[in-house]
Amino acid sequence: MDRRPVLVLTSKETEDLISADECLRAMEEAFWELGHGIAQVIPRRRINTPRRDERSWHWLNVIPGAVPRFNVAAVRIDSATMTFPEVNGRIRMEFPGDFAGFVLLFDLTTCELLCIYHDHYVSPLRVGATSAVGVKYMARANAQTLGIIGTGGQAVAKVEAICKVRPITLVKCYSLNPANRRRFADTMSRRLGLEVTPVDDAKACVQGADIVAACTNSAEPVFQGAWLDEGCHVIANITSSRFDQRREIDEETVRRAGRVVVNLKEQVQLDQQPEILDPIRKGYLRWEDVYELGELVTGATLGRHSGGEITHHNNNTGMGIQFAAAGAVLYQNAVKKGVGTRLPQELFMSYREGPDVSSP
Repeated sequence: MDRRPVLVLTSKETEDLISADECLRAMEEAFWELGHGIAQVIPRRRINTPRRDERSWHWLNVIPGAVPRFNVAAVRIDSATMTFPEVNGRIRMEFPGDFAGFVLLFDLTTCELLCIYHDHYVSPLRVGATSAVGVKYMARANAQTLGIIGTGGQAVAKVEAICKVRPITLVKCYSLNPANRRRFADTMSRRLGLEVTPVDDAKACVQGADIVAACTNSAEPVFQGAWLDEGCHVIANITSSRFDQRREIDEETVRRAGRVVVNLKEQVQLDQQPEILDPIRKGYLRWEDVYELGELVTGATLGRHSGGEITHHNNNTGMGIQFAAAGAVLYQNAVKKGVGTRLPQELFMSYREGPDVSSP
């Protein structure tokens, strides 16, 4: 019998296999199913093992989930070195050196392994698309100015995705490195055909912005919540764990927010994430007033109550449903284009020959 081969896709090959629009649709559909209890997730788990010879850790990252809409389940696995250097006076998390990062994509019907794809290119896309889903349901419909702190690959994907759901006419960008923010502004203005302006400090980036997005590796807040304009929508990008307890936003940001949404509440508790739990402990926020993104997408709750309300989406965890939904699109497009390396299915599957003797 001819078996369907397992497709292996490198980061370079995935770059032409999923667009920002496709990823955005896939994320919204995945969170819709999660909100209806159809898609399934297990919270992300991380193991940080200290190395003996230097101040660094081995980082094992495991993220599972299933999305029946796409008939797939996925497990993301990363193996990398983690460090916490001080850069320009700030502690940040970095992953120096070589790393392994890939996703296993399974068929829910046949249980077969469909694809092994590298996660390096896809990961920023799904984060940006998830943030854009939050913007679609939480930001004011006429939001035109976006302030973004951080100018790396995650910021590129986030700005592009947000511009697809709101009529953005001005992007203000800030990072600690002046050359990086100028380069980001030049690149994104050409790519998006709109005004992208580098600014000299975080306050200038935040004030006057309809949407503020933090997109950094910082371990401490990168702006003050007191700077936010009324009606602003705020996005945090840090997905802290019990091990690192990082945060990008301060407690004032959460205190001022009339609506707080996370990707997964269970992850907040599992990792004791300080951006949400510290304001709860101090009485600035109630646990029952924290909602999940799936609840917004399904219409179970509103994203905002008024135009003047500050809203906050804490993009608090990577989820297997993101990699399953994006992976399904990648796989389908790769098959159509004949891209990737094919391996025999028999290397990964145990097939039952003849009757199942374990059955009664």
